[in-house]
Amino acid sequence: MTTANQYSQFQIVASDLDGTLLAPNHKLSDFTKQTLKQLHEKGLTFVFATGRHHVDVAGIREQVGIPAYMVTSNGARVHDQNDKLMYSKNVPEHLVQPVIDVIKQDPDIMIHLYQNDEWLLNKEDKVLKNFHDESGFTYTVFDVDNAPVDGIAKIFFTHPEHDHDYLVQFEDKLNELFGEETNIAFSTPWCLEVMAAEVSKGEALNVVAQSIDLQLDNCIAFGDGMNDVEMLSMAGLGLVMGTSHHKVMKALPDNPVIGSNADDAVAHYLKEHLI
Repeated sequence: MTTANQYSQFQIVASDLDGTLLAPNHKLSDFTKQTLKQLHEKGLTFVFATGRHHVDVAGIREQVGIPAYMVTSNGARVHDQNDKLMYSKNVPEHLVQPVIDVIKQDPDIMIHLYQNDEWLLNKEDKVLKNFHDESGFTYTVFDVDNAPVDGIAKIFFTHPEHDHDYLVQFEDKLNELFGEETNIAFSTPWCLEVMAAEVSKGEALNVVAQSIDLQLDNCIAFGDGMNDVEMLSMAGLGLVMGTSHHKVMKALPDNPVIGSNADDAVAHYLKEHLI
């Protein structure tokens, strides 16, 4: 168990967004914003660690009004508190079209690319058009038969019916074909993501820690997805949301479990132990 004075080792707090720090409406509650400000006032460093795009996360960071590092696209990009790019790792160019070719046979699955500052989607979608309405970040449509291949932070696939098992068959297929050169993970049960092999939130968090002369042992991290597993296992303390998918619980059987994002569990935990 972690005792009160053991919490003094933690100088960096990293948190996933959707399903973790954000409320179920994908927004930050006032209580969470207030807690993050208090954390900053105490001198702790905060890191947004998410599958989301850095342009989108910069908008969320602005709402909180604190300097924070951004680990985005599951670790394919790291930006410092002033938006300077610290680390970048793209999907190998020769894999982009072949990965898309495996998925495009299925007309139901939405295919997304994060390319540099852009979000590309294979077809129009009314729900996704306004998904990031607070940050104003939205997509443009691309041609699945002729995808851009440079500057691709990640390729990801969503199922409109939120059918996890349906996407698992594609996870298996992609791992079989490209597993050695990619890191393939679910960020939510209905969102399957493909990054370069070396990319993970854990590796990216290490980039942030080393840049301020700290180590992963000095980090406390929160998450709920399979794309959080590396970060939660590498950090000095990795806390799993109680609402996490059972695969996450199975991958991290010894990690402490906290409450739900609907109850601001991350903010309550920080308030109790670090503030």
